[in-house]
Amino acid sequence: MTDRGDSVGSALAFSLLLISASSLVSPAWFQSDLFSFGLFAACAWSEGNEWNQTCVAYRTLEDMPDLAWKSSAALLLGGWVLLALRALLLFSWTVLPKDFCPVKGRIPTQYMQAASVIASLLGLLLFPFSLASEVARLTCGPSTVYSSGRCHLGWGYITAILALVFTSLLPIVGRLQEDKTREKKILFSSIKERIIFV
Repeated sequence: MTDRGDSVGSALAFSLLLISASSLVSPAWFQSDLFSFGLFAACAWSEGNEWNQTCVAYRTLEDMPDLAWKSSAALLLGGWVLLALRALLLFSWTVLPKDFCPVKGRIPTQYMQAASVIASLLGLLLFPFSLASEVARLTCGPSTVYSSGRCHLGWGYITAILALVFTSLLPIVGRLQEDKTREKKILFSSIKERIIFV
């Protein structure tokens, strides 16, 4: 990939990293009328006073209500860390001189991205299992796995899904950028050969 392709890839990776981070810390994965919970936080408020919320953060895996919640958090956080590492690599390759980065192109960032997508997908598929937890039942009523009872999907979970979709589309953007670069190189070399033959 060219420097321009690296900078576009780096900008896209950092944008998706920020979107993923905002969805991970959001307490609005599932919501009821008086309560919402997300991967790392839960919030409650009184009726008609939605702006005055009391929130609790799950700072460690031990604070999380059940095993599905903990597993989902570990997978999603792992996927986010891989995405962050890939974004940092792309950024360093864009900013630093080529002589300073001899490993450029040798580190297969596409495998890091694929691992990030797989881990995030598994985490997102696993999180609805936490609807069978005691916290979800107190909040959502008769909730079970993939049935949220009185709760509905919040913006945090939907944003996490969209970030995953866009992250999985990044290789297509990179492939298109590489194809354009190859076409330009081939055209340039054919013009050069014509000049030599003339």
